[in-house]
Amino acid sequence: MEAGDRQYQTGGSRAFARFAWFVTALTLAVILWGAYVRASGSGDGCGAHWPLCNGTAALAVAGATKTLVEFAHRATSGVAFLLVVALLVWACRKYPRGHAVRAGAALAAIFIVTESLIGAGLVLLRLVANDASVARAVYLSVHLVNTFVLVAALALTAWWATVGEASRPRLREFLSGRVGVAVLGALAVGVSGAVAALGSTLFPESARAADAVSNLSAASRLLFSLREYKLHPLLAVAVGAYVVYIAVTLARTRVDARVRRWSSVVVALVVVQVCAGLLNAALLAPVWMQIVHLLLADLVWLALILLSASSLTRIEANAEEFGRADLRQAVEI
Repeated sequence: MEAGDRQYQTGGSRAFARFAWFVTALTLAVILWGAYVRASGSGDGCGAHWPLCNGTAALAVAGATKTLVEFAHRATSGVAFLLVVALLVWACRKYPRGHAVRAGAALAAIFIVTESLIGAGLVLLRLVANDASVARAVYLSVHLVNTFVLVAALALTAWWATVGEASRPRLREFLSGRVGVAVLGALAVGVSGAVAALGSTLFPESARAADAVSNLSAASRLLFSLREYKLHPLLAVAVGAYVVYIAVTLARTRVDARVRRWSSVVVALVVVQVCAGLLNAALLAPVWMQIVHLLLADLVWLALILLSASSLTRIEANAEEFGRADLRQAVEI
């Protein structure tokens, strides 16, 4: 391959990586807005209609705040969906079958579809607004798992395109050993956090009054009790300590600069997240703090995933595709 062609290939790889990081960031923003929809009680802003809003494709009630909030979430979700599809098409055109980047983009496309279907189910089943059923808690837990896998797939696609990874690690490699336990633990903390956030939204601190609790249904009492027994913060502290231990261990035992860098990021984010959790509890979980807390949870999750990926990365030593100088630059990232 000529030098000009090699430069074109490298430039294309960089452009794809930048686009993949952009899609990841946008998807995170959509997720945070979705949390605001839940925390503000705006999930029924478009009624029991999906994908239309109150039976129309246009925003008919410009003055209804809940409708505006929900409509904005649906619109941005649609944009994210189209961008993930574009990412997959670009990956399929640029990378061969079996390539890590192509596999990551395909996985992201699958989970953006399931993300949309789960969101539609929340609306059509009326598991929104003030619904305090166990079904809603279970549904939100599934939603959280799907969301975490989606952003992980997007971030891995961007990461593999950035560093030039060709052979994707298998799922069992991600989930094996102590790092795998940390990943599953972080997922469990996320699920418990989603349920705790729902409980805080439905039953604010004023609901501690005995007369308010006595009027709750059995399902509502379950959500209330999960918050009262502090299951989420206890689990978060335990898993956070384990994640820090794993990150420090990897930093000490691996010579790869990228592993050490992501280890430092993971430790820093876990510390900040614990402090944010304490502040969230002290402030009685205001909406803005719930959003910050979720953002940090997403960042901890992604940092842990990228730490795991870094420890498994096998850089593609193909000078014809990346060029030797560009390959050295990728290793230094």
